[in-house]
Amino acid sequence: MTQSIYKHKLKPLWLLLLAVPIATTLVVSYLNSQSSRLPAPYRYTLSQSLPGTDNRRTTIQKEISFYQDKIRQNSESGLHLASLAQGYFKMAKATGESNWYLLAEQAAKRSLSNLPFNNQSAVIVLARVAQARHDFTEAIRLSQQVLKIQPGNENALAILATSNLAMGKLQEAKTAADKLVNKIPTQGNLTLKALVLVAQGQEQAAIDTFKFALAAEEAGETGSSAYTRVSLGQFYYKHGQLELAENLYQEALRIIPRYPLALLHLAELKTRQGDYKAAEKLYAQVLPNSQKSSTTYDHTVFRGKARLKQLQGEQQEAVKLLAEAETLLRQENANGHDNGSFGHRRELALLLLAKKNPQDTAEALSLMQAEIKIRRDAQTLDTFAWSLYDSGRIQEAEKAIQEALELGTKDAVIFYRAAIIAKALGDNQQALNYQQLSQQIDPSFDEQARRVLGLGLD
Repeated sequence: MTQSIYKHKLKPLWLLLLAVPIATTLVVSYLNSQSSRLPAPYRYTLSQSLPGTDNRRTTIQKEISFYQDKIRQNSESGLHLASLAQGYFKMAKATGESNWYLLAEQAAKRSLSNLPFNNQSAVIVLARVAQARHDFTEAIRLSQQVLKIQPGNENALAILATSNLAMGKLQEAKTAADKLVNKIPTQGNLTLKALVLVAQGQEQAAIDTFKFALAAEEAGETGSSAYTRVSLGQFYYKHGQLELAENLYQEALRIIPRYPLALLHLAELKTRQGDYKAAEKLYAQVLPNSQKSSTTYDHTVFRGKARLKQLQGEQQEAVKLLAEAETLLRQENANGHDNGSFGHRRELALLLLAKKNPQDTAEALSLMQAEIKIRRDAQTLDTFAWSLYDSGRIQEAEKAIQEALELGTKDAVIFYRAAIIAKALGDNQQALNYQQLSQQIDPSFDEQARRVLGLGLD
C-alpha cells in the first residue's frame, strides 16, 4: 500500500523531469527549423550554444565591477576610468537603457581630466555617446582628434563612417568605410560598408558585402553576428521579401534571444503581415513588465503598439499609447544634447504628422527644419518633405524629396512620396513614373502596406 502511494506521488515528478528536456528539444528544434529555412550563407553555424541577452549583460557587468574595484583602489587612474567608461557604453548598447550612456560620458570625462594626453579610449567613448545622441558634428570632431594621433584607429574610422552616413555625406562615409575594410575586414566593418552601399543605391554590391561580412564572422562575436542579420533583414524587408527578412530576424534572435533590434523589426514585419497578436508579444519582449529603467526603445514600442490598436479599431487605447510615446519624445527633445537627449526630433515629427492637424503639422515642420541642419540622410529628407507637403509648401517639398532621391537610396516610401508631390504639382506623368519605381523596389508596397506602416501617404 505504502509503495503504491509512493509511486503515485512520484509520477508528477517523473513527468516534470521528462517535460524539461522535451520542452528544450522543442525550442531548439523550432530555432533550428527556422535557421534551416535560410539560404546557407545567412545561417549561423559557429556555435551550438546560444548565449542569451542576460548572460551577455552579466559578462559586461563583471567587467564594470572589475574596474569599479580598481578605481576604488586608485580613484585617479585615468586608464581604469577609460576602461570603466567603455564598460558602461557596452552596457548601454546591450540594454538600450539611457542611464548607462550618462555614466559612460561621466567616466570618460573624469578619465580625460586625470589623463588628458594619449587617452584615445576615453575620447572614443565621448564620440560614441555624441553619436548616440545624434550629435554627429561632435562625434566627427572627436574622431578626427583621435585620428590625428592614431591615423588607423578602427573605432574612430567607424564613427566617421556612421556619422557621415547619417548626415547624408555618403562619399565621406564610403571613404571611411573603405579604409576600415582595407585595414581589417571584420564582420562589423564589412557590415558598415554594406550599409553605406545600400544608402548609395549600389544594392548588388551591398548584398555581396553583407555575404562577405557573414563569411568573416567569428565565434563569440554574437553582437556583430546578430546585427549583420538584422541589417540584411531590413534590406530585404524594404524590398518586399518578407519571408527572407523574417527568417533573418529569427536567426538574430537565435543568436541573441530578446535582441531588441530584431524584436522591433520583427514586430513591424508581423504588423505588416496582419499577425497582430505576434507583433504584440514581440513588443512585450522588448519592454517586459520587469523593466525598471527607461530605454532608447521605449517610444518605438509605444508607437508600434499604438499602430496595432489603430489597425484593430481600438482608437482610445491607441491614443493613450501615442500620448505616452509623445511624452517620452518631448522629454528627450526638451533636454538638449548637453543634458542627455538622444536627438529623436525626427521620431517626434513623424508622430505629430500622423495626427493630421494643423498645429501638430506646424510643430513637426519646425522640428524637421532644425533636424535637417544636422542630419540629411534619405529618411530625414523624406520626413522633411512630408512636413513641407502637409504644410502646403509643395515646391519646397519637391526640392527636399529630390535631394533624397539624388542620394541614390532605393526606398519605396521615398519614391511614393515623390509621386504624391509630383501629382500635387500637376505632373501626372512624373507621378506615375515614381509610383512605378516604388513598385519595382517593393512589389508588395500596396495600399494595405502603406496603411499598416502608418506612413501618412494617402
